[in-house]
Amino acid sequence: MTATTDTQRLVVLTGGTSGIGRIAATELAAQGATVAVIGRDQTRGDALAADATTLDGDIRFHRADLATQATVRSLAAELLDTYDRIDALVHNAGLSSRRRSETEDGVELTFAVNHLAPYLLTHELLGQLGTSAPARVVVTASDIHRRATLDFDDLQFADDYDSLQAYARSKLATIAFTVELADRLEGTEITANCFHPGFVPSTNLFRDAPLWTRLMIRAAAIIPGIGTTQREGAQRLCKLVTAPEFGDRTGTYVTGDGITPPSSEATDSENRQQLWEISADLVGVDPDWP
Repeated sequence: MTATTDTQRLVVLTGGTSGIGRIAATELAAQGATVAVIGRDQTRGDALAADATTLDGDIRFHRADLATQATVRSLAAELLDTYDRIDALVHNAGLSSRRRSETEDGVELTFAVNHLAPYLLTHELLGQLGTSAPARVVVTASDIHRRATLDFDDLQFADDYDSLQAYARSKLATIAFTVELADRLEGTEITANCFHPGFVPSTNLFRDAPLWTRLMIRAAAIIPGIGTTQREGAQRLCKLVTAPEFGDRTGTYVTGDGITPPSSEATDSENRQQLWEISADLVGVDPDWP
């Protein structure tokens, strides 16, 4: 097991081998943290770890495809076996699938990666976060959630799949999850916050999106003044991980304008409770956690 000192924070960061995740991983390591980066690409992960040798902190790569629940559980076991503390758990991995497909668990892919993986990984690592407290859970969300609803009659788009709507709903679910988690952790020293990184045209997030979506994003990338840079998005992530004001603030949604109310769909207590219970059933855990 890797021991860390009281001043050397351990940050678990999913989706850390490209885009804002890669920049954030490097920045956090430069500030002295040990960053356990989770990603699917071994080559990118190894290169990122090698590039961190001159930084004050350290980057360790763990390969995992978060689409399957068995892999999420295996990853959690690996992290618990490797590190003696977790000071921050950052859920940054995400995708947008152009066609509806299901994982081996029978869950729609975008919903599985963007929402259920953070839900399950948090469940598996919460004990370690508690023993490392004060600790933080940070989730990459999106303002696109405002165009979505939680249709509990067809939560996974079994009928009339639309890739952009599926992505928007998955991000709505992540915000509802974050707010509900924060409420359930009230009185502990674990905070839970989420943020909108801005529209980042150069991200790989939409690599599996329909052609028209990818073309639109590429066009936006070359128009001055459109969108947010990857570095700006990464800075928002790092702020939630390190800024003192988010050491005790919890249940917030942060945009470029600061703390901003998310949609009422995300904060509605009945929505949050129902989504929590459905998610627990889908991943096979007791819904009464934590």
